[in-house]
Amino acid sequence: IDDILDYSERRIRKKISEIREGSYEAEDYLESTGTEDKPVRLKVRVQVKGDEISFDYSGTDPQVNGPVNAVLGVTLAGIYYVLMCITDPTIPMNEGCFRPVSVNVPRGCVLNPVRPAPVGGGNVETSQRNVDVLFKALSKAIPQKVCAAGQGTMNNVCVGGIDASGKQWVFYETIGGGYGGRQGLDGVDGVQVHMTNTMNTPIEAIEASYPVLFLRYELRKDSCGAGKWRGGCGIVRSWKLLGERASLSLMAERHKIAPWGLFGGKPGATGRAFIIKPDGSKLELPSKCTVTMERGDIFVILTPGGGGYGDPREREQKAILRDFENELLSKEKIVEDYGFNPL
Repeated sequence: IDDILDYSERRIRKKISEIREGSYEAEDYLESTGTEDKPVRLKVRVQVKGDEISFDYSGTDPQVNGPVNAVLGVTLAGIYYVLMCITDPTIPMNEGCFRPVSVNVPRGCVLNPVRPAPVGGGNVETSQRNVDVLFKALSKAIPQKVCAAGQGTMNNVCVGGIDASGKQWVFYETIGGGYGGRQGLDGVDGVQVHMTNTMNTPIEAIEASYPVLFLRYELRKDSCGAGKWRGGCGIVRSWKLLGERASLSLMAERHKIAPWGLFGGKPGATGRAFIIKPDGSKLELPSKCTVTMERGDIFVILTPGGGGYGDPREREQKAILRDFENELLSKEKIVEDYGFNPL
């Protein structure tokens, strides 16, 4: 066992030593706490020296009353995930990988809360922003291994009620969005990113089990951040409630603060969610809320796109035309972001 641990340590140290030495800082924000409409700052300083690396979260906001605090284990998981992304994911992951790593997460901050801080959203939302801020900092040290911001949220949707037979029902899903552009590759369209690790729920399975009817499930046009390598497109997903009444809870992010681009790339589109009433009126939803739905109400969610990487004016024209032909970009968006008319 010791030989395996030492082997992983040697390999990770070699990869760390290839990163440019220096101190790299970044900050990013959650847009609300879930109970208050105020941003929450995450700040990190990454120090690379020789074959060792450190992460210091001094300056991150204190824990909050809302459920977006992330326990230390979640924060560490994000650090280790990013570390493997920028080094070599084929290195056997074990204790040896983390011997060259030191971490300081101040006790009582939103990334290392103390009781009785609520932490339910920390695993699903704050974990994403932790990865975002780490990649942003490391983009200055190893740009070829870092992507622009992806959708940065899991778009948690939970809905439940009582069906026509009087039986209680509930379903919960997470919804994909755009992956960030990276050197040499566009962001992937309509996927879960980074810390999510969840799969798509087939529409047919949901409709067969619950009183809902899906109306749209498609890639979101014009949501990808422009760049030499564009970000991925978000998703449009909507369904109508067929039951009498239901309670819907949404926990999401990036409705106000867009996924950022890198090295001249533009941000991806922000997310949005709303309910269309039978009379055609719309009820706009904040990114974190619980609301009551009535029969015939339509829930619509537009998930964020990924940020672009590199100057949009350097993008190959054939790639832009391909996106236009596939209806991922409109003529107006191409003119605005890339400076030419595809028609």
